Amino acid sequence: MKTIKIIDITLRESAILRENALSFKEKLEAARSLDRLRVDAIELPPILAGKADQLSNKTIASVVGTSLKATVNLPGDSVEEAWESIRTAKRPLLHVLCPTSPVQMEYICHMKAPSVLEAIKAAVEKCRFYSEQVEFSALDATRAEMDFLCSAISTALSAGAKAITLCDSAGIMLPDEFASFVRQVREAVPALKDAELYVQVSDEMHMALACAAAAVAAGADGIKCTAIPSLFPTLTQVSRFVEVKGEALDIASNIRTTELGRTVSGLEKLLSSQDEEHVSSFGSLIGGETANVCLNENDTITDVIHAVNQLGYDLSDEDYAKVFEAFKRVAAKKSFVGTRELDAIVASTAMQVPSAYRIDSYVINSGNVITATANVTLERDGKKVRSVAVGDGPVDAAFLAIEQIIGHHYELDDFQIQTVTEGREAMGSALVKLRAKGRLYSGNGISTDIIGASIRAYLSALNKIIYEED
Repeated sequence: MKTIKIIDITLRESAILRENALSFKEKLEAARSLDRLRVDAIELPPILAGKADQLSNKTIASVVGTSLKATVNLPGDSVEEAWESIRTAKRPLLHVLCPTSPVQMEYICHMKAPSVLEAIKAAVEKCRFYSEQVEFSALDATRAEMDFLCSAISTALSAGAKAITLCDSAGIMLPDEFASFVRQVREAVPALKDAELYVQVSDEMHMALACAAAAVAAGADGIKCTAIPSLFPTLTQVSRFVEVKGEALDIASNIRTTELGRTVSGLEKLLSSQDEEHVSSFGSLIGGETANVCLNENDTITDVIHAVNQLGYDLSDEDYAKVFEAFKRVAAKKSFVGTRELDAIVASTAMQVPSAYRIDSYVINSGNVITATANVTLERDGKKVRSVAVGDGPVDAAFLAIEQIIGHHYELDDFQIQTVTEGREAMGSALVKLRAKGRLYSGNGISTDIIGASIRAYLSALNKIIYEED
């Protein structure tokens, strides 16, 4: 008995069809639900939102056990990013989408047929460099010129593709026509005997399931579907088809039908919501100012990254990961993590760099009848530099003395002080945010002396700026 592969494209298509993109939590929950149903593969959308998409893919890759396909559009510029986002999955695959009809090649790729063939070869070969399993989808295949379509498929197979998908993107064929089309392609491309052949059929004429079923009878190895009603056959419809006609066609599937109804119902509630916008737990920007952050231990890395970005930071992937790890440790001990806690986490974990400047000594004079002065000595490259400054309070004087030593003024975006421990000998934590060339840098300092903590926090942020500039 032949096992038909059922491949879910819900996440891939939802990125295209929905006006509002799915939140990270929706993507993750959908992927987990589909994995529990044992679909043979889950297709992810192309990486369009940079770091957020990559990190959401990485998180999904860490929790699902089924095949995970990262999508790549021609000319294949995002292959490396796509691979990095799923390479930790148990079964990672790369999937190249390419228009094959004359109209779509001109409109989407802005290329003629010979150039498209070259692009297919380059993209598939690049994918094959990273992944042993590469799939090629011929979009709008039913409206392509047969000679070119067969050339495109042959090119993809020669470049290393192990699976081919024929797409009736316009949904223009009747079941008998589509079955004949599948047979014709198989006969015209002998190399397909060593590859898996899938079909993806649009439901424009409400005949997608019938066409997909006819394709399976004609030798197709798998069907692409969505979990909820869309422009394609649904997971429920395909599973039901295999269940009813499995014995007659000598086919079966891996879907857990006993859980199908309940899971699909949950997915419909999750994915069919048409909210005007998704509002995360950390709030939103109101009047140009950042709303208060309120995260808890159930929030994901994407939630934390978004909150960090709302606070004004632009970090590397490595620093985002460090911040998230520190956040999880703090969140496990607190009911929620607020703005100040998240600021402190970023300051103490992100962009940890060698210290260009170190504190050698400082003397502060302040009182209600004298002007505050700061005598600060810093060390850099083994040399000590001292400066004395007068300011509006001891912290202002200390910061002005540091500016005189470094010979530069940076915009002080924020300055916060809070206690870490209780009692008369409580530890104080200072947070300093400096802005340089539009970017935000934060530093954290802890001491029983709040002035000392403030100086350490300023130097922590300053050292990050110097490291970046150097």
